[in-house]
Amino acid sequence: MSFTNNADTEAKNYLESEFTQLQKLLAELDIIAATYQESQTDVTTLQAAVSKARLQYKKVEFYLEFHYPEYIKSHINGAPLLHLEVEGTQTNILPAEGLQILDEQVFADHVFEERNAIAGLARQLQSNYTMLYKRLINRSNTDYGEIESLRLELVRIFSMGVTGFDTPGSLNGLSEASASLESMQQYFQLLYTEERSKTQFKKAIGLFEGSQQYLKNNTDFETFDRLTFLTEYIDPLYKILGTFQSKHETDVLGYTSSWNVESESIFGANFLNPYAFTNLKKEEDSKALWELGKQLFYDPTISGNQQISCATCHDPAKGFTDGLPKSMSNVQGKTVLRNSPTLLNAVYSDRYFYDLRAFTLEQQAEHVIFNTEEFNTAYAAILQKLQNNASYQKQFQKLFGKPSVNRNNFSKALASYVLSLQSFNSPFDRFVRGETSALSASAKRGFNLFTGKANCATCHFAPTFSGLVPPLYSENESEILGVLADNQAIPHRLDTDSGRLSNNINTEEAWIYEKSFKTSTVRNIELTAPYFHNGAYATLEEVIDFYDQGGGGGMGLVVKNQTLGEDPLNLTDTEKQDLIAFMKSLTDNSVAEKSVLN
Repeated sequence: MSFTNNADTEAKNYLESEFTQLQKLLAELDIIAATYQESQTDVTTLQAAVSKARLQYKKVEFYLEFHYPEYIKSHINGAPLLHLEVEGTQTNILPAEGLQILDEQVFADHVFEERNAIAGLARQLQSNYTMLYKRLINRSNTDYGEIESLRLELVRIFSMGVTGFDTPGSLNGLSEASASLESMQQYFQLLYTEERSKTQFKKAIGLFEGSQQYLKNNTDFETFDRLTFLTEYIDPLYKILGTFQSKHETDVLGYTSSWNVESESIFGANFLNPYAFTNLKKEEDSKALWELGKQLFYDPTISGNQQISCATCHDPAKGFTDGLPKSMSNVQGKTVLRNSPTLLNAVYSDRYFYDLRAFTLEQQAEHVIFNTEEFNTAYAAILQKLQNNASYQKQFQKLFGKPSVNRNNFSKALASYVLSLQSFNSPFDRFVRGETSALSASAKRGFNLFTGKANCATCHFAPTFSGLVPPLYSENESEILGVLADNQAIPHRLDTDSGRLSNNINTEEAWIYEKSFKTSTVRNIELTAPYFHNGAYATLEEVIDFYDQGGGGGMGLVVKNQTLGEDPLNLTDTEKQDLIAFMKSLTDNSVAEKSVLN
């Protein structure tokens, strides 16, 4: 966007006014936190100051998160978790800072005991924003991404705002969503003054206003109907704002995000770009490459003992898992370390395996190939077998020319097949997109529980329902849950697997990753039992009971740095069944049928 006409200038002035107001409120918060530290004001005043500052931040979040995502994450509104910072060969564990951790601390039961930390956080936040503020008010008169920033904020509001992720202490996500939408509407109206008489503009304004009214009329966090909010306001507004995008801005975001700016629904099959996660480029992919990859996937001769294929542990009929607590190794009677995760939507990840040890889809395959308990072979041996097979030679040559049977082309073919195992056409997806009205009342209630009271969506983010973090979906989270070694054994014992701590990545050898595991998807969970990295939970009922009790920590075990809340969820039996009904509505294994038929 170039601020040259009156509308652009008014929009720019509006933002600068809101930036200035945030600067003022953060300065006030700094003073109030300091007086609370000295017992010169009460906790209600402190909480009000934090809430006011957060509401103001939400008015400009769409702009700040779009243009300064890393700075905002690190210093203004990052998740309230310990994190690592790598400087050369030194790895430092840093505490969280910013508005989220303040929200968590000032609304906690032990707020007075944390008064010194709160005062320090408020002072730090004010200083961090001041640095950014100077840049904001002195920025050039050239901007881009005004519509994209609004659409991404809609994704953020739904996946992180109304779920409670962003307000872990106050649960003020509904009022903050309203503040965001009000400001977004104001900004949009100022930018598109000349569009006021046009149909699309009127529809957009109607949806902005309707969403705010809906939030005003439904203020209880636990009973808020998030499904109606999604289908009647957020998703339609996401679609209609897309009609205002420019091609240049679309191209720019294509290089920096896995989010597909051309998608029309947050639950659309094309919402994310799978090629953003692989070395394989879209223009390199083809039906012929997919067919070659499929053949390799099901071929046991490429393994060391010529008896194990990729499909051995990733059976299409079982949601591309194997149905075992831990997959069998190539040694009779012995298992590998962990449970076999589904390959459905596996491509949508920046890290692979439960311990996040692989960084690309292609690298993930390498770990299986070289693992002495799995394929127990090497690329040289595989390529020799392929070169000695006339059928494979012909396929490779047709696709790649000469010389064609090499490691790179082998990886491309396998990636093409695994990348194709996409699953975004479940009954729930079709309902949200308006393609069907067939979704049970129990599944609807379950979705609202999943994204509300049960706290599931604060780790399993929509729409992948995995740990892939919105709204850019370019980074995976791992969590420490306190998973038991044996779900049925009494007394309870923690599983001994150290998880991410022992993934052999030097920069992640930190105690904050002990027993930390990748947050996997709940899509197709109906097909992928048993559950968790060790397969110790046989049913969804057992999994929900585990979470309902607050994980290992909630059961009374000592779990270092458990990232799952230890307080019980107090779910009723009916609520648990509703959660299961929703998760089953995410079942879509249609690609398995395609694999069999083609």
